[in-house]
Order: sequence, then structure tokens, then C-alpha cells
Amino acid sequence: MPQTDPRPPAFINLSKELEDALIEIGGALPSWDTAGSFLADATLKRYQAQMESVPLVKEIATTLRDALTGEGGGYAVLRLGNLAKALGTDDDRFLRLATAFAAEVAVPFSPFPRWPLWKDIGVKVDKDPGKSSGIGYNAFHMDLVNATRPPDYTTLLCVRPDPLGGGPSILSDPHAAVARLSENTRALLAESAYHYGPFFDLYDVGEEYKPFPILNNSDSGDGFVRFTAKMLERSELSQAHADAARELSEELVRGQVSFMLQPGDYLIVNQRRFLHGREALHSGQESVPVADRRLLLQMFLRAPAGVGSAT
Repeated sequence: MPQTDPRPPAFINLSKELEDALIEIGGALPSWDTAGSFLADATLKRYQAQMESVPLVKEIATTLRDALTGEGGGYAVLRLGNLAKALGTDDDRFLRLATAFAAEVAVPFSPFPRWPLWKDIGVKVDKDPGKSSGIGYNAFHMDLVNATRPPDYTTLLCVRPDPLGGGPSILSDPHAAVARLSENTRALLAESAYHYGPFFDLYDVGEEYKPFPILNNSDSGDGFVRFTAKMLERSELSQAHADAARELSEELVRGQVSFMLQPGDYLIVNQRRFLHGREALHSGQESVPVADRRLLLQMFLRAPAGVGSAT
């Protein structure tokens, strides 16, 4: 059984006064433009200017950044449910507001040229159950683990939770998990012996990193614990390196936090601080109409140089 972390999830609520003000400016936020993979600088500045026009936003933005990069932090859930109800999750005004909040943290971008800034993660009953759009357990991982410059933040906006009640989000602090491992296990994890998945048609995430160490203990380490539990089933690893990765996976489960995202909840994860995943969806997904199944929207963020990189 997981030994659930006693800390409460970092939920950030908005006051009624702030929600009313944001609903009012929602229509004034422009549709976004992109420059290559990134939200265009002109759009970014307009979003920031509009948000700064609402005095209460500054306090929330500071709280959000502290939750993501402050001592002991690394993730936050911004509760935008009332905005979602007022505007509708399928209304561009709501998505622009969510994007504007993301822009208070870092620069939104899409490393996938075939997908828009926000990528749909729906439910496909015929897909690999362990994938993000599958119905099974989605094990702890960091996104784009095999890139030399993974996204600094991964974000998930809940449009619809599983109507059958499954699929809680799970997060775990990999640095805390690593600290509980033996010296020998940590030494194996620091060897460039790991690899996972294909690497092609990706923008602004560096080069393919293969093989890579899960731990980078050098002075120039970037703070990432480059781990995905999926490598245990889908990558050919030596027995010793697989056993070390399995030990880390077990420690991540022991230290996990778990919570259910509600409509409008916006989860932001600092990938240098936390790994994420999802418990299995409830059985019976085949009986749920596609339009009613769980739906998340995913977007990635790139922090300015030197920001959000401390471990």
C-alpha cells in the first residue's frame, strides 16, 4: 500500500472578486499567436498586461510560483472551476484565461508541430492502457524523458473527470525517493544506461538523449530525475539497472500524493521537482459515450534561463 504523503495537495482557490474580474477580462484577452513552437512574445506581453490590470492576480501569481519553485514545492492545482462554469470549458475565453495564468509561470509552447498549443488527452478504450489516453494505470514519469531539454513544466487542465469516478492524479517527489535508496542503487541510476521511447519530429527540447542517466550527480546537473516507470516494461535494460529503476519506482509509489481533478482544475507540475501519473480509470469505460469520457488538455512551459531550475 502506498504511504501517502501527509502534505495536502497544493490547491489554490480564487476569490469571488477575482473570478468576477477575470470573467470580465476574458473577452479582452486576444487569441494567441505562436512564433515557432512558443507563444508569441507579443501575445505573451498582452496576456501579462491584461492580467496585471487585475490587482488580485498578482497575489495569486506569486502564490502559484512559490508553490512550484519554493522550498518543498513543485506542483500546484489552480482551481478555475467557477470560471469554467461561467464561460464554458469549450469557450475560447476560458482557455485564454488558463493560458494567461500559465504565462505567469513560464512561456507556453508545444514541442509537437502536429499538435496545437493545447493537446487533447481523451480516453481511447482500444489504446495501450498504460498510455496517457489509455484506461489503465499510467505509471510515474516525466514528459519527454529522452530529450536533452525536456519541458520545465507540464500542465494538465481538467475538462471532464472520469464520470465513473476513476483516474485520480498521482505525483511523487523523486529526489525524496532517491534519498531513501542505497548508495549502490543510486550509483547504478547515475550510469548512462537507460533509454525509453522514440524521438522524432520534436521542436525546442534539444537533442535525443540516449542512453541517459536517471540521476545526474555532476555539478552541472540540470535537476531532472530522468525517470519513467514505463521503461521497465518497454526498454531492454541490464538486470542490475532494471532492478535499480524498479526500486526507485517502488519508492515513488510509497511517497505519492493522490487527488481527483475536478472540472476546471489546472494542474501545473515542475518537472525538476515532481513526477506525475494517473491511477486506472474505473472499469466500464466502453459504456461511456466518447463525448462524456474523461478529457484533459495538456500544455508545456519553458522557464526563462535560470528560473525554476533549482532543486
